[in-house]
Amino acid sequence: MLVLCLRANDLARMNAELKAVLGPTNTGKTHLAVERMCGHSSGMIGFPLRLLAREVYDRVVKLKGANQVALITGEEKILPKDARWLLCTAESMPADRDVAFVAIDEAQLGADPERGHVFTDRMLHARGREETMILGSESLKPMVRALLPKAEITTRPRFSTLSYVGPAKLSRLPPRSAIVAFSAEQVYAVAEMLRRMRGGAAVVMGALSPRTRNAQVAMYQAGEVDYLVATDAIGMGLNMDVDHVAFAGLSKFDGNRRRRLTPAEMAQIAGRAGRHQRDGTFGSLTLEGDALAEFRPEEIERIEEHRFEPLEFLYWRESKLDFASVGALIKSLERRPVRREVRAAPEAIDLAVLKVLAGDSDVMTLATTPHLVERLWAVCGLPDFRKTGPEHHARLVGRLFAYLAEGHVPQAWYAEQVARLDNVQGDIDTLADRIAGIRTWAYIAHRRDWLADPEGMAARTMAVEEKLSDALHERLTQRFVDRRTAVLMRDVGRKGAGEFPVAIDPEGEVSVGTYAIGRLQGFAFEVDPAARHADRKMLLATAERRLGHEYERRAGALVADTDEHFTLRTDAGQPIAILWRGHEVARLGPGKNLLSPRVLLDRRIDRVSDKGREAVIERLKSWVRAGAEKVLGPLRAAGHAAQDPAAAPAVRALLAMLVDEGGIIPREAVAAPLGALDREQRRAVTRLGIRIGALDLFMPAVLKPEARRWRAALRAAAADSAMPDMPPHSSVVLPTPEDRALLTRLGFRAAGPQMIRVDMAERIAAKAHEARAGGQGEAVDPDLVTSLGLQPAAVARLMRDIGFQPTEEAAGWIWRGRERRKPPRGGPDKASHAFAALAALKR
Repeated sequence: MLVLCLRANDLARMNAELKAVLGPTNTGKTHLAVERMCGHSSGMIGFPLRLLAREVYDRVVKLKGANQVALITGEEKILPKDARWLLCTAESMPADRDVAFVAIDEAQLGADPERGHVFTDRMLHARGREETMILGSESLKPMVRALLPKAEITTRPRFSTLSYVGPAKLSRLPPRSAIVAFSAEQVYAVAEMLRRMRGGAAVVMGALSPRTRNAQVAMYQAGEVDYLVATDAIGMGLNMDVDHVAFAGLSKFDGNRRRRLTPAEMAQIAGRAGRHQRDGTFGSLTLEGDALAEFRPEEIERIEEHRFEPLEFLYWRESKLDFASVGALIKSLERRPVRREVRAAPEAIDLAVLKVLAGDSDVMTLATTPHLVERLWAVCGLPDFRKTGPEHHARLVGRLFAYLAEGHVPQAWYAEQVARLDNVQGDIDTLADRIAGIRTWAYIAHRRDWLADPEGMAARTMAVEEKLSDALHERLTQRFVDRRTAVLMRDVGRKGAGEFPVAIDPEGEVSVGTYAIGRLQGFAFEVDPAARHADRKMLLATAERRLGHEYERRAGALVADTDEHFTLRTDAGQPIAILWRGHEVARLGPGKNLLSPRVLLDRRIDRVSDKGREAVIERLKSWVRAGAEKVLGPLRAAGHAAQDPAAAPAVRALLAMLVDEGGIIPREAVAAPLGALDREQRRAVTRLGIRIGALDLFMPAVLKPEARRWRAALRAAAADSAMPDMPPHSSVVLPTPEDRALLTRLGFRAAGPQMIRVDMAERIAAKAHEARAGGQGEAVDPDLVTSLGLQPAAVARLMRDIGFQPTEEAAGWIWRGRERRKPPRGGPDKASHAFAALAALKR
């Protein structure tokens, strides 16, 4: 008997890439897998948590569109007909789905006694047609080598450093800290203390629904609270801005006994501190009356160095089951593995429930055919969300099976069970229990053939879960977040706001007396959003009366500051703005010409004196001029030359038109002034950094990424509009959009279905003319157009614009000269006349 045999679909994929990407938290493994999946024509990733599947689903939807992406979990399914990318929990990965890419996240969970057999099965059998990726910790390496000898193993280092900083009292914990406890009671106790001492904390526990958990995390991420109290559920979850993780304990109950965390488990939790390249710290929490959770020196070393004992085995359970009878099914589930790298999984809840039902005569009377035995096993897979235990859970499973053996679960009975849970009254524990209950009915609704109207019931259970989740978030916030301490309100009310000194720390935090009331960001004061409406007015008035000197001081600091502390904000869809040390201080509007926009101060600088505002405006103008000179120097020089009375009129006209178009203009648009130039005048034009091409006149300097950004920003400012969506910096060829105006201004030439950057178009033109002059070789350089990604239709359009026509000869193209377009009747448009453009440039 071969237990760990390859399935037929595995054999079909034996030649596909199989990779294992291993490393600690914060190494970008999941991000890599998502990138790889999106690069394939289809794909699927299995996650350990519904929450993680949902988070990545939302990300991929933004990239691929909602109709192309599916979410498949036990309690939630979003499965469009044309879905090509699937984000699933490990248990819900469809085994029969043929996709190009497959990834399994947190595969080291194969060593978990409760769910490990699922992850082991996915490691062994879930395969992509073209690529499969196993993600996990480095402790998984020996298992990958033993069970997947053909896998290519890659290790990734952590992006940031994780350091131990010792124990700390709750009152000494730094902001942006997460406190980890290992029971709901301790979570509540710590959160209550933080409410009294620091104004509150967000709470994260495994029992929370994704909606409640997301709302709590969002409150923390938004800075409404600076602390987060969580169970070890934080170890695998949403990325959060946590700088420090404090352990309130180092032992937990694992379902069988209370034991000390392993170093790998400690690291999984501590690794939440520090994200990307920001370093993090961890330590223990000193709680009065409780024994200190002390880390051992060897544990600290392993966590900091990310060195853990390699896994010696994974849990496994037979997945090729015998449904001939209930007894045969149990026997196949208890089959022992034959390889030492895997061990039989402990009895899971589904098998325990099946054994209970095997002793129920009513169930055994119904489960008489392989189809019904398989049906019974499917119902046993209903998770025990309420943690009631096998005996109690088996009663619900048995009743469901009795219904399903005859057809469907009765709609009226199902609706009644859901209605009992549709109640938002009660405390935190009551609401959490109802959420666990509604998850049971959501799971049932997402089984395609268990209900007559599964879609309608799924929508109903989702609505109830969302209502309960919102109520639970509200209860948690009410209990654990005090948005303004009563002491501060009493003191302010008694003495009056005018009596309190205002202090501003280096980070901009404004304090009245000893209490922080808001933050000064640049010139914008933001009062604490947690303050009640009446209190906000009083606190704001107090701060405003004391901030006048600070506004003047900051205005002086801005005027004296060096250029590197100013930036041009060019976010798509946003007005063009100047930032000083990260804070918006002004916007750009229409000015005298493209290179001289108007500086419009932010209204919050109105608090500065007139003299101070004038100095700020002059400083910002100076910075804009310097920035334009640095990035668009050749364009500005051409503008000055266009106003030189010593220059020939034709030269001035040509330069004026070129500058007015931002340094790029079709050759046909300046045919008249260009034709009037003699050889020396042409040389003078080219010495200004202008290239006279076969198709366009342009300045190569303005095609550089930063120059393109500034040109687009200045044009937006001149039009008093928002910054447009910019193409990638490295773009050379782009699909032709419906509105070609932006790409044309940025230096792209339309060529049928595609637009090509003008300098690349000139390279193609030059190659064509070289071939024509030499009398041999192809007019179109195939290597060049292939490297650019030009379509045949685009090449044909471009060659015609250059002046070539297709021919049956070997070269494929023959020179006919460029078509001369007839001017519109009535003469040239006066507004676009060369000297009108020249007039616009006068200062």
